[in-house]
Amino acid sequence: MANFLSPLTKLLPRRWLYSALSLTIALGICVGTPYAGQAASLFDLIFRGIQVIQLSNISDRQEVQIGRQINQQLVSREVRLYRDPAINDYVNQVGQRIASTSSRPNLPYTFQVVRDDSVNAFATMGGFVYVNTGLLKAAENEAQLASVLAHETGHIAGRHAIQQMRQAVIAQGLTEAAGIDSSIAVQIGVDLAVRRPNSRKDELEADNLGITNLRRAGYAPEAAIAFMEKLQGGGGPAFLRTHPHPQDRVSAMRRQIGQSETFDGSEEASSGVSDSSAGVTGDRGLDNAAYRAKIQRLL
Repeated sequence: MANFLSPLTKLLPRRWLYSALSLTIALGICVGTPYAGQAASLFDLIFRGIQVIQLSNISDRQEVQIGRQINQQLVSREVRLYRDPAINDYVNQVGQRIASTSSRPNLPYTFQVVRDDSVNAFATMGGFVYVNTGLLKAAENEAQLASVLAHETGHIAGRHAIQQMRQAVIAQGLTEAAGIDSSIAVQIGVDLAVRRPNSRKDELEADNLGITNLRRAGYAPEAAIAFMEKLQGGGGPAFLRTHPHPQDRVSAMRRQIGQSETFDGSEEASSGVSDSSAGVTGDRGLDNAAYRAKIQRLL
């Protein structure tokens, strides 16, 4: 070992070299897994600069960096963005209002419109949210759109994609505690975004965080229930497929908002709507005619 290391010790600080060796050992355990080809030699690590991510304590900066790479893969291979700036500006405006009231307001949130007639939306780590044109058309008002963006922002606030990635890493036989190659993280992130539904626990937590965000942003929280019940009626199979357990979610929303189980979308909220943790509650975004006119003009 001494003969092997001696040429390198002249070029690299000893502590840096030992760190590289540790990374090599960590990645070497990937042999025999579905990602065995990702294991790198010492020279690969030194000269190619592979970044190893520890998902157990990933920083916001690393999360955003991986999210950007996932986004690049998604928009180049998986989804077709709707490039018209006017509709993107509108969705981003609503989304940023919601994001500013989330528990992670300092992330650089990016809201993008996907050209797809199915009623769906999803989010990836680092603040990236995607909403289909089909969902924009299915929503009856801005508050309903905001409720979906708030739900997806709730997934980001809850770090659900990171938790799912850790579970996927363990299932594939990688040792997350030792760190994984960032390129592997990106591959898993893309798969999670487009092919794997969230868990019941994550959905309910995202709904809870979303309702709180709606209230703080001044939107009517009842819009979240109205839109979910609209989809239950057959308006959005794609959304319900990737966001399971709709009836449980509606019941939880009603309890959080303070509505009775007989809420039909037309009743007023009870006096318990404005709780101390939710901030200001308003009725922003309930003008159906204005929203429909805007969407018809922009899409």
